[in-house]
Amino acid sequence: MTTFDKREEGFEKQFVLDEELRFKANARRNKLLGLWAAQKLGFSGAEADAYAKAVVMADFEEIGDDDVFRKLRKDFDAKGVALSDHQIRRTMDELMAKAVQEIKAGS
Repeated sequence: MTTFDKREEGFEKQFVLDEELRFKANARRNKLLGLWAAQKLGFSGAEADAYAKAVVMADFEEIGDDDVFRKLRKDFDAKGVALSDHQIRRTMDELMAKAVQEIKAGS
């Protein structure tokens, strides 16, 4: 195996690890986001957990975060929760950073 082959293999392994981290962080962020939104919507206990799972599942509708954002926006509007689009997206970003930190810390 040449040095170039070893470097290529190393990059491929790093890419796989990065994608795995991104997937885990996204799923964790969506769960945290769902729990946050559930609190805003007045849900607690099993109802909040079920809502968090629904937010996680909403992310599988399309690539990117827009599907999750649309679910939250629709649910907030339906319940009369007054949060701006900016507040929702900012919370999404903050919880993504938290999710990445938690995964890197192994928790």
